[in-house]
Amino acid sequence: MREPAPAARAAKPPASAPDTLDDVARDARYANPFAPPDETEAAIEARPRSLFGEILDWMLAPLLLLWPMSIAVTYLVAKSIANGPFDRALETDAYVLARQIHPVNGVAELSLPGSARDFLRADNVDNVFYQVLGSRGELLGGDRDMPLPHEDDRPPAGIVEFRDDTLRGIDIRVAYTTVAPADLPQTAGGQPVLVQVAETLDKRRQLANDIIKGVILPQFVILPLAIVLVWFGLSRGLAPLHALQWNLRMRRPDDLSPLEARRAPTEIEPLVTSFNDLLTRLEQNMELQKRFIADAAHQMKTPLAGLRTQAELALRQDVSPEVHRSLEQIATSSEHAARLVTQLLALARAENRMSGQIFTPVDVGEVARHAVRDWVQPALAKQMDLGYEGPPPPDGDGDRDGDDGHAARLEVDGNPVMLREMLSNLIDNAIRYTPAGGRITVRVRPEPAAGVVHLEVEDTGMGIPAAERDRVIERFYRILGREGDGSGLGLAIVREIATMHGGTLAIEDNVYQQAPRLAGTLVRVTLRQRATVHT
Repeated sequence: MREPAPAARAAKPPASAPDTLDDVARDARYANPFAPPDETEAAIEARPRSLFGEILDWMLAPLLLLWPMSIAVTYLVAKSIANGPFDRALETDAYVLARQIHPVNGVAELSLPGSARDFLRADNVDNVFYQVLGSRGELLGGDRDMPLPHEDDRPPAGIVEFRDDTLRGIDIRVAYTTVAPADLPQTAGGQPVLVQVAETLDKRRQLANDIIKGVILPQFVILPLAIVLVWFGLSRGLAPLHALQWNLRMRRPDDLSPLEARRAPTEIEPLVTSFNDLLTRLEQNMELQKRFIADAAHQMKTPLAGLRTQAELALRQDVSPEVHRSLEQIATSSEHAARLVTQLLALARAENRMSGQIFTPVDVGEVARHAVRDWVQPALAKQMDLGYEGPPPPDGDGDRDGDDGHAARLEVDGNPVMLREMLSNLIDNAIRYTPAGGRITVRVRPEPAAGVVHLEVEDTGMGIPAAERDRVIERFYRILGREGDGSGLGLAIVREIATMHGGTLAIEDNVYQQAPRLAGTLVRVTLRQRATVHT
């Protein structure tokens, strides 16, 4: 329903203004409270990406570096282990073969039966070779094409040495020694008898591969598992930091209570303590600032009221036109200053009540009706049509309601005084910035599906450009070129009170606008509805 009240719609005042310089500086410091004042953007970007990432890098980088080194060491150790037993077998064969050399008629001969020769070469995997050369280099037995050791590398008699070599393009492992029987004549330039036993490397490689597989393959499981465990352990270790971050993020903007240092890990307890000291100092400074504004506003109210009264009394006297104009200017300025003081007090009250506020059920329809009645006379003085649309008063009749005569109460949890102050600021702005003869409507509109109720104040004024709507809710901000004696605090107060009640503030074009010449403005405050109660 709409209750007409002769008065035009309020011209949209600058919905709200930007914060003061102090607020801007404070917000900048909040963005990074520990950064030095002259910290540049490049310095901020150069900082480590995260504590978690830094610790993880320092833990995983050495691990990933040592892993290939461990593979290389494992390969060398496996190769050494694999050579051990097979080298001992070759050494035994070399000794046995050396014992089969006997002098016959002053000449060394190899006495190796066929069965022994077959046994020497018997191997299911590798090929076995042997060679016995006399003191003059003649072949006494075995494979003639076996490679010979360098003369300087020939071991003393009875000592077996090993070397890696190739035979017919195949890698072999060779065990070799020399035999010099005491009764074996050695001619000038002759050498002791050379005995060599060799085999291919298939068994060794197979054993080395088995060892490497047994050691390396589990690492492909252990390493990813270790990374996961490190990740999990580090996440658990940093959980207190995440809890602290969540605690700070979930706080209300006005909550400056200290953090619980006893729950913080020992390593960050000094940080929490220092942060609590900062919060305490910040809270004290903000309280001093609020108290100063409130005290100054209280102290200014009486002198301003007296100044206006004296100016109005002087206007009744017979004075010259110049003096009359000056007195009118004094009266107007004092009225504007008094309004500014009143808004400062309202803003201080809204900020002070944000913490520890106890809300009660409030009928927003009743609050809106009272606010409209308060502003009927100022609207009439500017020839404006000020009206109300929403739930009727409890004594409304059924014909006007369109229902059974029972009025629906649209209740929210809130403070009735602050909600009335919020609507008063919206109506005051509308009256100040809407041309004479305009139209202002205060509307209470429920949205049951969303469980909210909208408080709307629309006007047929000049409107607010979309680019300015985020700025007009800042303190003391006014759109350049706009006429009117507003202070730039009205929408800032509305925002504070809406936030205090858990609501939202939106500024739009007036979709109900009937005058095509002007854009009009619709300011909407959305609050959570308690329930719909019928009386």
